[in-house]
Amino acid sequence: MKFKTVRLLLLLSSSLFFYGLIFTASAQTDDNQFIFGDALPDAPELSARGTYKVGVRTLEFVNKGQIDILKRKDNIDPVYDRPLKVEVWYPAILPDGAKELVTYDQVMGAANNPQRPLIPYTFQGRASRDAAPLTAEGAFPLIVVSHGYLGSRLLLTYLTENLASKGYIVVAIDHTESTYRDAGGFPSTLLNRPKDILFILNQIADLGKTKSKNFLSGIVDAENTALIGYSMGGYGVLNVAGAGYSQTLLSTFESLTSGSKAVEVRTTNHPDFKASYDPRIKAVVAFAPWGMQRGTWDAEGLKGLKVPVFFVAGSQDDVSGYADGIKAIYSGAVNSDRYLLTYINARHNVAPNPPPYQALKPGLPLQEYYHYAEPAWNEKKINNINQHFVTAFLGIHLKKKDFGKFLELNENSNDKNWTGFKPRSSVGMELLHAVPQK
Repeated sequence: MKFKTVRLLLLLSSSLFFYGLIFTASAQTDDNQFIFGDALPDAPELSARGTYKVGVRTLEFVNKGQIDILKRKDNIDPVYDRPLKVEVWYPAILPDGAKELVTYDQVMGAANNPQRPLIPYTFQGRASRDAAPLTAEGAFPLIVVSHGYLGSRLLLTYLTENLASKGYIVVAIDHTESTYRDAGGFPSTLLNRPKDILFILNQIADLGKTKSKNFLSGIVDAENTALIGYSMGGYGVLNVAGAGYSQTLLSTFESLTSGSKAVEVRTTNHPDFKASYDPRIKAVVAFAPWGMQRGTWDAEGLKGLKVPVFFVAGSQDDVSGYADGIKAIYSGAVNSDRYLLTYINARHNVAPNPPPYQALKPGLPLQEYYHYAEPAWNEKKINNINQHFVTAFLGIHLKKKDFGKFLELNENSNDKNWTGFKPRSSVGMELLHAVPQK
């Protein structure tokens, strides 16, 4: 009996040591570790990294004279200079022997929330910090990325790095008062999300002009722009692309802000909204866009969405809703050439990086893990599939690539293996397609 007990303890100790090595390896920073966005063995065809080396830089901007909705008092909307930090990924030139490896600084938790204290951590990416930009090939299409609430500009690095490696300038925004580090009241996100996106688009377009002295000079084709948004980022990019907010959203905003009408300028029939339509925007990717369940859009507002849109959703989304949420937006956008990719049984986290290993530590609130993880899906697999479909969709609309076969698929992935997917790997998904009404 003692022999069996000792043997069991030895086996248990060996197993713990083995899994400890795996866990420790996930925290290392060598080139051989799995980094967010790397291809799994069953990754679909277009998820593969592109041919360009990737540089990354951080830029800071200030949008002057903006309404400070969180300090509204006595029926007056004060103004402030609104800071915005962005991360820019771009095709780059790397010296011989230079590593395409970067360390990102991030936090878990939520500012001003004692139940979710901020926990700093770092993770690795496949880009080179401050690398020289590739200027010999001219300008690259622009992609502006907007995160969720709460989130950060580093929430989708698996996708932003991947797209830059395929010849895009990718700019992800830290939306002030909507990040982990500076979480503020929700009215700021409702008001500022579309305004931030437009402001940054214009700033990057200016820096990309050939006479600018910025590293982006001459390499940004802002006339050929796509928007990517996740959750509240989806709320923002759809509005910027033409889906005007409803009077219900205006009423909700007024009730949250003691009567402020500041968001009215983004409603469907407001003249300022109509004047803000931007023909530079050629396509939109909306991951789990928030708002339809709350009446953010009505039929008239969704008719204003005329650019091609690729929606991504989980069929069990319990934040944005599915049938009466994301799928309802897809159905109502009758003037758009649109797709809806659904991960069956997934909830809301169909866009972010996988959980960092720090989120696996015992004692942390489950919310920190489930801020990234999907209960029914491998998040790394979702990331690879997203890379594949976003590459196909944006390749068609921004680069005129012949990627149609990757989108012309049978509706249910279980019925027949989808083009571009390895045998037996395209299961548990649905892809819908609708063309603009005549």
